[in-house]
Amino acid sequence: MKIVVLDGYTLNPGDLTWEPLEALGEVTVYDRTPAEQVIERIGEAAVVFTNKTPITEQVIEKTNLKYIGVLATGYNVVDVAAAQKAGVTVTNIPTYGTDAVAQFAIALLLEMCHHVGAHSDGVRKGEWAGSKDWCYWNYPLIELAGKTFGVIGFGKIGQATGKIASALGMRVIYFDQYPAPDCMFAQQVTLEELLRSADVISLNCPLFESTKGIINAQTIAKMKQGVFLLNTSRGPLVVEADVAAALRSGKIAGAAMDVVSTEPIQENNPLLQAPNCILTPHIAWATKEARLRLMNIAAKNLSAYQQGNPVNTVNA
Repeated sequence: MKIVVLDGYTLNPGDLTWEPLEALGEVTVYDRTPAEQVIERIGEAAVVFTNKTPITEQVIEKTNLKYIGVLATGYNVVDVAAAQKAGVTVTNIPTYGTDAVAQFAIALLLEMCHHVGAHSDGVRKGEWAGSKDWCYWNYPLIELAGKTFGVIGFGKIGQATGKIASALGMRVIYFDQYPAPDCMFAQQVTLEELLRSADVISLNCPLFESTKGIINAQTIAKMKQGVFLLNTSRGPLVVEADVAAALRSGKIAGAAMDVVSTEPIQENNPLLQAPNCILTPHIAWATKEARLRLMNIAAKNLSAYQQGNPVNTVNA
């Protein structure tokens, strides 16, 4: 079986091995694939893996694909309806980065509360040495215990993030169309109540038409004054110009974005000029442990498909 990986570099920049996939077929790996070369590079392969390279209806129609493996949790890069129509199985990897992303989201929150980087830089610039007192800070320091942490999208990552917030003494609420009856540390609420009540809002929902732009001028207006906003999910969940405006006005006291609407980030992205906005280059998922887990689950997904018992399908 011929297997093509269209954009393998982010998963494996050289510190992992492709052996789990190589055990299942003849593997060709490309670091990156421009859109105009996708069909050519897939060629006669029955299996393709992609992280962010789009698999469009045209690609599906003009190739002999039987299986599309998304090397991520979010699968909006694939035209799932077209795949379904063509009888092509599509799988994703829903749990590989749960701990990594949750850890990173809370790290971003703690940075907004304590400004560790800025204070460390200040020490090296002599600001502490020049202080008249034994301690020195020039940013407000914030304690999280007793505050409300609101999660929009309470899947695996949302729950893991909320669990850490709960351990920090925060009250956790969540908005999701599905309840989490076994979750003892969080309360399900409406979106309106979450926006109204949360001191911190964490975006952990998938990108669908129904969630695109869920954070916009109208929803921001319903938030608490001085709210913190975290996005470790998908950039288009927020209207970036509206978030930038809210940061300038102080409605949003701080935002931390690991994802943006167009990646890599563009020079005209309004968040680049917004105050109190941490921007990181889509790295929440990318611990070595998480990438190794992703590789192994991708291989298990394909192996299950080959044996006639597909798992983690998104178009079953």
